[in-house]
Amino acid sequence: MLVLLPPSETKSDGGRGAPLDLGELAMPKLTETREMLVNALVELAADEEASATALGLGAGQFHEIERNATLWTAPTTPALARYTGVLYDALDAKAFTRVQRAKAYARLGIGSALFGALRAGDPIPAYRLSGGSKLPGFGTLAAVWRTDLPAALEAEADGGLVVDLRSGVYQQLGKVPEAVIATVLTEAEDGSRSVVSHFNKHHKGLLARALVVTRAEPHDIDGVARVASKAGLRVELAADHELVILT
Repeated sequence: MLVLLPPSETKSDGGRGAPLDLGELAMPKLTETREMLVNALVELAADEEASATALGLGAGQFHEIERNATLWTAPTTPALARYTGVLYDALDAKAFTRVQRAKAYARLGIGSALFGALRAGDPIPAYRLSGGSKLPGFGTLAAVWRTDLPAALEAEADGGLVVDLRSGVYQQLGKVPEAVIATVLTEAEDGSRSVVSHFNKHHKGLLARALVVTRAEPHDIDGVARVASKAGLRVELAADHELVILT
């Protein structure tokens, strides 16, 4: 089973690992594109104004440009520890036991505008690049990744179940046909349902945690639903490959 998480805009600082070595990352068929994008970000960082425009940065976010400038020299840390925010708070990887962490590294992948996709244990530096960004000289990042990323994800899944919890913009970088997806809906007292961003991220984090710590090995959407229910999530099967989580 491969559970694909979205990345986050916010990332932890520092790290104890050696500088970025693309050869250490999972899915080596993506190395050429990764190198091209890393070099492009480093070059772009020399122009603050162009960087701010391309990356959609506000006045208080110029430290993100320095992160990109040092992509080849900054320390790394496992991707699971690099990404932060609501979903990763709910995943609560810091509380994993040694066995659970090993399962997380085996089961979790993370979408990335810069790296295409990563395994949870892949060592990466902090960076800034969103799925909707447009770098000078490039088309959309979906156009950059859509040729190689789907096949790389398929190979990484190795015929097993894929649970795709990435947000729409990251699913567009590399689609996974037949993947189980999860939609999080908040139900009001009148029975109406809507998407609320905070709850969407939080409950996807809870589902990801449940899929890491379970002793089960789900092979289909019914198995995913059983794991989610045992973890206390309220779920419905909306379609052959769509699970709804109600909050």
